[in-house]
Amino acid sequence: MKFSCALKLNHIFRRLYATSGQANSYLVLYARPNRTATNRVGITASKKLGHAVVRNRVRRRLREIYRLNEDRFNPGWDIVVVARSRCVNADFQKLTKAYLSLAEKAGVLKPQ
Repeated sequence: MKFSCALKLNHIFRRLYATSGQANSYLVLYARPNRTATNRVGITASKKLGHAVVRNRVRRRLREIYRLNEDRFNPGWDIVVVARSRCVNADFQKLTKAYLSLAEKAGVLKPQ
């Protein structure tokens, strides 16, 4: 990732959950400016999604969507993506469209 790093600290996740997020049937996206020049991205997949193999596959797919579209994101944001149960069986294209539409609603994407 060019200008991003992983979000791993629990207190930052909790701070983002306190903000109003954007949601659709596949994902929930929480975003907040972080006053740095990098994005910090965190992905959450609960045990409701399935066993560890299923959760890890969902996380890998969401990480890859971000990596492929990283240049479209504004730098300086903390972003948390929460996977919903419909995300498990979704096509990659539908998941990408859902991710980018939520990012656009949250104001994280660069204007085109």
